Amino acid sequence: MSSTSSLLLVLALAGLLLVTFPSLGDSSPASAARHHVNKCHPSGRLQGPDTGHTCGECCRPGHFYPTYRCSPLVTAQTKAIMTINDFSEGGDGGGPSECDGKYHSNSERVVALSTGWYHKGKRCHKHIRINARGRSVLAKVVDECDSLHGCDDEHAHQPPCRPNIVDASKAVWDALGIHGDEVGEYDITWSDA
Repeated sequence: MSSTSSLLLVLALAGLLLVTFPSLGDSSPASAARHHVNKCHPSGRLQGPDTGHTCGECCRPGHFYPTYRCSPLVTAQTKAIMTINDFSEGGDGGGPSECDGKYHSNSERVVALSTGWYHKGKRCHKHIRINARGRSVLAKVVDECDSLHGCDDEHAHQPPCRPNIVDASKAVWDALGIHGDEVGEYDITWSDA
């Protein structure tokens, strides 16, 4: 086989690979994020308790919930779901915050991040920038939204967090101008500040 024929065969195979797997030719951060998200699969599952609680968000008896050790790759515009959390004593956040062992007022701009993003506390006391509705706000990481454990007293009988959650205080929601029926779950982007 001549060198020209060999070169044409190599080019044809490379073209076939790129047509079959288009992400191979894309080295952009968005492609890297898509690739990482695809690798963030459940690491296990947790079964709800034998008896249920009466709250709307509590674990259901016998139901299985996926657990995650990972979260999507953090980029300049990391997509996430913002949920609301009451970080005060007696609030729906369960126990005190992981980063400092304290409760926090709902007037503070604080968040809990899913286990992978919390990164074993490496983001504790650091600020993240949250973007929604054309607004931006800084919030301090004070807690983990546990993606591995749940359905117990420590986690206010709630299921494990999904891997893409930014659990935010009311002050964060207010600063973003999100009120009323929109509060609960909201698509946002965030980045390290």
